[in-house]
Amino acid sequence: MRQTQIGSSGFEAGSLGFGCWRFLGHDLSHAETLIETALDLGMTLIDTADIYGFGDAGFGAAEALLGEVLAADPARRGRMVLASKGGIIPPVPYNSSRANLIEACEASLTRLGVEQIDLYQIHRPDLLTPWEEVAGALDTLIADGKIGYAGVSNFTVAQTRALQAHLGARIVSTQPEFSALHLQPLEDGTLDWCQETGATPIVWSPLAGGRLGEGYSPQADDPGRLAELHETLDRLAALYDAQRSDVALAFLLKHPARPIVLLGTQRPERLGAGRNALAIPLTRQQWYSILETSRGEPMP
Repeated sequence: MRQTQIGSSGFEAGSLGFGCWRFLGHDLSHAETLIETALDLGMTLIDTADIYGFGDAGFGAAEALLGEVLAADPARRGRMVLASKGGIIPPVPYNSSRANLIEACEASLTRLGVEQIDLYQIHRPDLLTPWEEVAGALDTLIADGKIGYAGVSNFTVAQTRALQAHLGARIVSTQPEFSALHLQPLEDGTLDWCQETGATPIVWSPLAGGRLGEGYSPQADDPGRLAELHETLDRLAALYDAQRSDVALAFLLKHPARPIVLLGTQRPERLGAGRNALAIPLTRQQWYSILETSRGEPMP
C-alpha cells in the first residue's frame, strides 16, 4: 500500500487506515481479526478515541477493546501507528484544560495498555480553554513521553494556527470529515493548510456515513444532489470495473494533500475491498466531474 508520512513526524502509514468509531461489542476473536486484517493489508494507522463507545458499551469501550487486542499479541503494537483523541467528557461537551487533557491521555494509555500513544489529537476545539493552556498540556505530554506527536480533529484552520502559535511541537495532522458529498475541507482552507505546512489530513466518514456505498438508496431527506452523485460515481465505477465506494475513495486519495482515509467497516472482507480504490487512476476530468456533480454546478 502507498505509504504517507504523517506530517513532520517520523511515522509513515498506509494511505488507508482503520477507524475504531464502531469498534464495539465484538468478542476478542472478531476484534483481533479486524485489526490483523487491517495491518496485513497495510492499514497501519489505527485511529481510536476515548469517547468511542459512549452511549453504547460505555465511555472508553473502543480503547479498552483495542487494548485487549494488543495484550493478546503485544507484537501488534510495533506494526501500527497508534492514534487516539481526547477532550470530550460527557455530559460537558468539550474540555481541553491542561488538567483534563493530561488526565484523559493517561486514562487512554491505561485502557490501551501502552506506554505511549504515537499520535494524540484534540478531538474537538474547546472554546473556553486558552490555546496557550492547550498547547502547554500537549507539550508536557510529549516531553513526558506519553505521546509521540500532536494533532487536531474537527478544527478550523484559524483554530489550528492559534494553537500552533503557542505549541513548541509541530502539529502533524488534522482530522476533518471529507467525502465526495461533504466538500468542506476543500473549501475552508483545511487541505490548503495541510499543503502549506506539510501536515497530514486524516479523513473520517469518507463514504458520508454509508450514503456513498453500494447498498444505500437516496431518501426523501437526503440532499437532492445525492442521486446525481450516485449516477456519476456509478458511471465511473463501470469504466474501471469497480464499485461506487471504490471511486468515492479514489476521489479523496487523488488530492495532493495526500490524505490518509479511515475505513470504519466492521467486516474484514470490506477492508480488503477498500484497497480497490488505490488502483483507480481517476483522470483530471473524471475527478472534476465528481466535484461538479457534488456541488451541483460547473466550475466557474
